[in-house]
Amino acid sequence: MNKVKTNLASFDNSWYKPGKSLLTRLLWYVVNLIFFRSFFPIYSVKSFLLRLFGAKLGTNVIIKPHVSIKYPWKLVIGDNVWIGEEVWIDNLALVTFGNNSCISQGAMILCGNHNYKRRSFDLVVGEVTIDEGAWVGAKATVCPGVKMGSHSLLTVGSVATSNLEEYWIYQGNPAKKLKIREIKD
Repeated sequence: MNKVKTNLASFDNSWYKPGKSLLTRLLWYVVNLIFFRSFFPIYSVKSFLLRLFGAKLGTNVIIKPHVSIKYPWKLVIGDNVWIGEEVWIDNLALVTFGNNSCISQGAMILCGNHNYKRRSFDLVVGEVTIDEGAWVGAKATVCPGVKMGSHSLLTVGSVATSNLEEYWIYQGNPAKKLKIREIKD
């Protein structure tokens, strides 16, 4: 049995560069708090602010109240995207939402984690891609490095720890293939 212990005092993420200046990050923190993490309901203002801070957005983007976005300059959102209440986008790396994708209330999009095998608990980051027509269910979690294929579905409360194939429904923790997603006209 390995008796090496975690030592958080040795944690060092100085290699990680969030981008933008400290002043820009602080300003975004305030804007995020006032306009996104609150009940502020005007989608067009939210889209304007995200673009102002470097996000790439399509048209008809719906961002409900109480959403938290770590770094807008690491965010790409396509057309007709819905982001539900209390979604947490912890985008330490690039997050991309394809056209017509839906992120339901309380979902977490995570780009960072820690290496539990290292005593220093090193930071690990990975991009997340939610392809066209994919749906992240309420309270579901998408982990760092995961790509949800076109029109894949991650059901309520499920956790995607690896890539999801297009047009498949996934469920559980960790998420497993359940059945093909059939979309009718």
